[in-house]
Order: sequence, then C-alpha cells, then structure tokens
Amino acid sequence: MIRFVVILFSIFIFSAAVTAQAQASKEQQELEKERQQLRRELEETQEQLNKNKKTTKEIISQKALIERKLSLQEKVIDNISQDINFLDNTIYKSQRDINKMQLLLDTLKQDYAKSMVYSYKNRNNSDFLNFIFSASSFNDAIKRITYLKSYRNYREMQGQNILRTQELLRNRINDLSGTKKKKSTVLQVQAKEANVLQSQQEEKDQIVKQLKAQGKELNNVVAAKKKQMAKVSNAITAAIRRAVEEAKRASAAKATEERKNREAELKAAKNSSDNNDNTASTKTIAKVPKKTVIAPVNKQSELLNTDAAVTLNENFKINQGKLPWPVDKGYVLLHYGPNKVGDVTIVNDGLSIGCDIGAPVKVIFGGEVVLINNYDDVELVVVKHGGYFTAYSNLTGVNLNKGEIVQIGQVIGKVGANLDGVGEVKLNITKEKGDLNPEQWLRRR
Repeated sequence: MIRFVVILFSIFIFSAAVTAQAQASKEQQELEKERQQLRRELEETQEQLNKNKKTTKEIISQKALIERKLSLQEKVIDNISQDINFLDNTIYKSQRDINKMQLLLDTLKQDYAKSMVYSYKNRNNSDFLNFIFSASSFNDAIKRITYLKSYRNYREMQGQNILRTQELLRNRINDLSGTKKKKSTVLQVQAKEANVLQSQQEEKDQIVKQLKAQGKELNNVVAAKKKQMAKVSNAITAAIRRAVEEAKRASAAKATEERKNREAELKAAKNSSDNNDNTASTKTIAKVPKKTVIAPVNKQSELLNTDAAVTLNENFKINQGKLPWPVDKGYVLLHYGPNKVGDVTIVNDGLSIGCDIGAPVKVIFGGEVVLINNYDDVELVVVKHGGYFTAYSNLTGVNLNKGEIVQIGQVIGKVGANLDGVGEVKLNITKEKGDLNPEQWLRRR
C-alpha cells in the first residue's frame, strides 16, 4: 500500500507541475499582450508630442502629453513588476517541486536497494523451491507463485519509476534555469524602462519650468481659455433652462388637455344620466372620473415627464463608467476640476481632450439635440438624455438640427483647433442641477 501511494504521489507531482506551468505561461502571455498595447499607446503619444512641437509652441498641450507619457510609462513598469512577481512565484514553485522530487527519488532508490539486497540474499533456486513446496495446500502454492511474480514485476516497476522521476527532475531543473534567465532579462528591461521614466520626468520638469517662465503670456492664455469656458458654460446652462421650460409647457399643455377630456366625459355622462333613473345616473357620474385620472410620471424633475424620458434617463445612469469616448484617439488636455498650469490654476467644468484637427466627434449616448450654437468660429452641440445632458464644444462641420434624435456613436462634427492652434474637443456632462465629472462616466482606455 505504501509503495502504491509513492507511485501516485509521483504522478500527482508531475501533473501539478505541468498545470502550474501552463497557468503561469497564460498569465505571462496576458501581461505581454497588455505591455504591447501600452507600448503602442506610448508611440502614438510620442507622435502627437512631436507633431505638437513642430506645429505650435503651445506648452500646455505638451505638458499634458508628457504627463500621459509618464502615466503610460509607469503602467509599463508596473506591468513588468507583475511579470517579475509571476516569475518569482514560478521559481519558488519549481524549487519546491524539485525538493519534493528529490525526496521521492531518494525514497524510491532506498526501497529499490532494499529489494535488491533481499533478492541477493535469496538468490539460491532451492530457496524459492522450498518456499513453494512448503505450502500447506495446492492453492497456497499457487498464491506463493503469484506473489513471486508480483514481486518481480514490482522490482521492474521500481526501476521504471526511478528513471521517470529522474527525467522529471531534470526537466524541472531545466525549467527553473530557464525561468531564472528570463527573470534576469526582465529585470534588465525594467531597469531600462526606469531610466526612460526618469528622462521623461526631467522633460516634464523642463516644460513646467518653461510654463513658469512665460509669466504674463501664460496669464493671457489662461484668461482667454477661462473666457471661452464661460461662454460654453453659459450656453449649456441656457440650453438646460430652455429644455426645462419646454418640459414645463408640455406638462401644462398635457394637463390642460386631460382636464378638458375629463370635463367632456363628465358632461357626456351628465347628459346620459337625464335618460336614466337617479340611482343609476349617480353611479355612472361617480365612476367616470376615476377611469380618467392619470398619475404624474415623475415628480423629481420636469424633464422626466414621459415614460420614454424616464427610461432614457435610467439607461444613461446605469452606463456610468461604460460610455465611449467622443473621439477614437486622444489624450486628456485638461482634467475635470482644478488643473495646475505653471503657477496658474485652471478650473475645468468638463473634460478637454487633445486630438488631431478634423478627427470625427461621436455622441457618447443616444438622445435629442437641444442646442447647436456658434462661438469664436467654432460650434457647440448639446444632447439631452432624459435628465442628463452631454455637450460637445470646439467643433466644426456640424450638420444637425435642433430636435433631431441622434444615436450612440453617430458622428456629430469634427474636432476644431483651440485658441493655441491645437486640436481639442471638450466634453461636458451635466444634470439639471450641476456639472458631473466626465472621466467617471467614460470607460477606461
């Protein structure tokens, strides 16, 4: 029984080692795939930065691109660190399996040596014959012969197990050696990427230094941006206010129409009651108003005055964190909230995305166009989604009409150049009572 357990244990060690190795390989492949994607994004960001430096002296966008490069580079290093952790774990498991196999091999060799010593001591044929003929019955003799055959087979199986375990041990040692070499290579890559990160940090520090040196010129740029942001914000606020007023008027008109219908029904019921007895007419008049009473759809907002508006509002809400970006490629130029630019702070009520001039801009969720506005030679589009609004500013080539229904992913215009000559689209997400952070609503890129 003990020998059988030893054999099963050797098989279990081999199966576990193969399974663990396959799983680790799959995880490392996923890490490598993620790393390749990060490198592609780094290359795209570097191309945008090079293009920016050639076409404009706009330092704010350069700072945003450098910050994006730093973020991507840090993700690459974190990815490599995870790979190193997997390799460390693989090395630990391989060493553990080697120790177990070595122990198993020693046990098998000791057991085999004992059986060989026993066989040597009982090598005389007369001993085997005496063992068989000393049986008390014929059946007992048959059992003894069977036992001798089984013992001989067991010794052969012992030898095979020793050879198999030695082969497994050699393979595991080779795997361990290969993993250690791979870890050494990955560590070198990590050191190289850390140097790249350091150089990028120095580049960012240089740009920040230039921003601080711009002084009055930077203040003028920031003042112009704030003025433009105010125009967009006021236009969005006005569009929301008009949408609320239109919803109120629609609700009032609907209530007036329902009241007229009830009055007409009551009048018809009263005329009908003149041809019946008093009891019957009283029951009829009492029942008619109850059938025509319609409860309001939603009391929280005038904008949610229909079932369709409520459904659209809920669908937009449950997609928080899953909405697509308005452009296929781009980088965050200014985040939502306060942004430090040199010694100046710009408070952004939306998300400013830098990208190529002329790139298509897509609506991030289906809804109704409630505003198309021109300002500073560019355009603004506001779309209503129940009680939510999305606004896309700094557009060109808008070909829409107010009241038009747009679908998610539909192109509504192109990216225009901002005041500094850089491609930019600004996304605002608002509710009736305030701004929301678009980065919390868009999916991670």
